Amino acid sequence: MAAARAGGDDGGSNEVQWCFLEVKGTSDEDVAEADIISTVEFNYTGDLLATGDKGGRVVIFQRKQESKSRPLSRGEYNVYITFQSHEPEFDYLKSLEIEEKINKIRWLPQQNAAHFLLSTNDKTIKLWKISERDKQAEGYNLKDEDGRLREPFRVTELRVPTVKAKDLTVEANPRRTFANAHTYHINSISVNSDYATYLSADDLRINLWHLEVTNRSFTVADIVDIKPANMEELTEVITAAEFHPHHCNVFVYSSSKGTIRLCDMRSAALCDQHSKFFEEPEDPSSRSFFSEIISSISDVKFSHSGRYMMTRDYLSVKVWDLNMENRPVETYQVHEYLRSKLCSLYENDCIFDKFECCWNGSDSTIMTGSYNNFFRMFERDAHRDVTLEASRESSKPRAILKPRKVCTTGKRKKDEITVDSLDFNKKILHTAWHPMENIIAVAATNNLYLFQEKVN
Repeated sequence: MAAARAGGDDGGSNEVQWCFLEVKGTSDEDVAEADIISTVEFNYTGDLLATGDKGGRVVIFQRKQESKSRPLSRGEYNVYITFQSHEPEFDYLKSLEIEEKINKIRWLPQQNAAHFLLSTNDKTIKLWKISERDKQAEGYNLKDEDGRLREPFRVTELRVPTVKAKDLTVEANPRRTFANAHTYHINSISVNSDYATYLSADDLRINLWHLEVTNRSFTVADIVDIKPANMEELTEVITAAEFHPHHCNVFVYSSSKGTIRLCDMRSAALCDQHSKFFEEPEDPSSRSFFSEIISSISDVKFSHSGRYMMTRDYLSVKVWDLNMENRPVETYQVHEYLRSKLCSLYENDCIFDKFECCWNGSDSTIMTGSYNNFFRMFERDAHRDVTLEASRESSKPRAILKPRKVCTTGKRKKDEITVDSLDFNKKILHTAWHPMENIIAVAATNNLYLFQEKVN
């Protein structure tokens, strides 16, 4: 039986209380477009947190280790490295500018001392190696102290190079560049559970890449292509795609029609025939001009267990059991009070905002964003939900976040906010949850808020 859940918070002894940890970014009113955060991602251990912005930069934060003098300091994240991942480009064949904006970041599992991540803009994916260097070799035979090559005849003695300690530096080096395979804008990248391949998706195509193969003719395989022979017959586009966390042959992709297709790469090289098709029947009584727009899926995420997947559309989050295709098992209303405002949201283009969603480490709670810098959490088993706000006004150290409520009836209670007073320019599109602990990262325009569970 599908459960439709919304409503207020009910008390409970196991309810998580969230407190402010820190905020990154400036508090300036005038925000530069390049500083707006466009993606947030924890690595597999949660010790590193990466953000990408519209200026093509990647900023990586490292978790601070707990010290004896400050036993509660563990959890704070400091800047580890900042680097320019993408630059603006120009496609001369199509006379189009290619933005430097980072659309997605995905970490690879750590195999050695270095860290690896994938970052992508609209057209080009890059594999970056993040490494530390605290030693350097000195006393080369064929190089002088400045690093310039010496003429061989000037070498009169054979020296043994020595390794000396130096100040720690963190370096970001591009190891691979995966380009020229997407005609349309890349909206998703997802690393496979074999950790050797990954997929990238644009509006009409999904490509499969191998991380190690540098010969471009072998790096990419076209696994989904929904482009019709006549573009006038196009009825839907791909909005998101993700690999299954445990089965390297299975992936899903969502569409602008609110459907999800699960594909198995063992069945065919080109997955133009899906294995499963997930769609919720539409209620004819609720159909309107905006129905197709608000049913478009903006994000799809497998649960860590691989049993469920979660999709986000404009007004709701749905949880699907992979064994049940005809309807979601859970539906959570994120901001149902906006249904009466769809006309004005269409006029100011907010109806096209693409909200992401994420699971906590145990798949028991899901989180997604809303407007007015609000973000929502839904506890699946406890049937509780809460609205919290990312705001500098409640950014005192260890300050507990107070639940926020939006007034949907005529009479407003104290501490409630009316729908008409919501700020639609302040929106939480990107969130991330630490894979093992109750630490969350919330991107609000150019600021990154970090919250953690209150510890007694």
